[in-house]
Amino acid sequence: MEKRKLGRTGFEVTVLGFGGGPVGISEVAQDPITEILNKVLDSGINLIDTAQAYKGSEEAIGNAVSHRRDEFVLVSKCGLPAQGPDEEAWQPATIAKVVDQALKRLKTDHLDVMLLHSCAKETLVRGEAMGALVKARAAGKIRHLGYSGDNDDAVYAAGLDDVAVIETSINFCDQANIDSLLPLARERDIGIITKRSIANAAWKGAEEQNGFYVNYVKPYVARLEKMAITPADLGFDGPADEAWPEIALRFTIAQPGVTTAIVGTTNPARVAPNVATAEKGALAADAVAKLREAFAMAERSSGEKWPGMR
Repeated sequence: MEKRKLGRTGFEVTVLGFGGGPVGISEVAQDPITEILNKVLDSGINLIDTAQAYKGSEEAIGNAVSHRRDEFVLVSKCGLPAQGPDEEAWQPATIAKVVDQALKRLKTDHLDVMLLHSCAKETLVRGEAMGALVKARAAGKIRHLGYSGDNDDAVYAAGLDDVAVIETSINFCDQANIDSLLPLARERDIGIITKRSIANAAWKGAEEQNGFYVNYVKPYVARLEKMAITPADLGFDGPADEAWPEIALRFTIAQPGVTTAIVGTTNPARVAPNVATAEKGALAADAVAKLREAFAMAERSSGEKWPGMR
């Protein structure tokens, strides 16, 4: 599988990474998580993304693959209170505690990347939260730091000297960050990790989604309907529900400036197909152009801007 430089971090990571949200939020048992993550590493994927907010995810990842720690780049996200009502989000003491908590949960002595998890621009401007990560870096607890978020918040973060990595929403139903963020990230040599890389499987419709993901997919379902484009329009034969996953992932990794697209799963059988798709590389330029134009036309006809989805 192709590897790309994660900005100025010095890491080279596969274009497909593993997103640890589903294995935490869905409360999957440890055994299948262990199977999934070892299959992920065995397949050559070398970036795993998680977060404090993904309940149980950090612990499950630590239990599953901490013995293989030198085989992958480990990314987590922080900012919410570690525990108890007396703690405030984004405060230096809170972030320091969460960094230590992440190290313990993930059974490691350092994180390769720690990101502030979707705080507003105002928090970034104050600088205390980012300053706490700078201190953690100086202490050797994290190697690099950055930001996870979208739109103007992410653009502001990209202008900060200490930000080496940004995680942001990019997919064929979510294209705002392609134009606003990616050019600046390339200019400043910032690694880009994409979340929602396959548009939360919007082609399935909201009724096919489970619990937590329903609200995330609804805007994408509406956008895709307005885009009025099919796999056949893009040169793909066969059933649409088989073509869309490939189109979605390969569109995302085709965007200039994207380093790695994270995709999560709770099904061990999905690892191999995801890897096979990523190994096909970027979507053909003409298909990318058609998806870009369909998005632009649908957005114009809606009469409003379609922001990156947080």
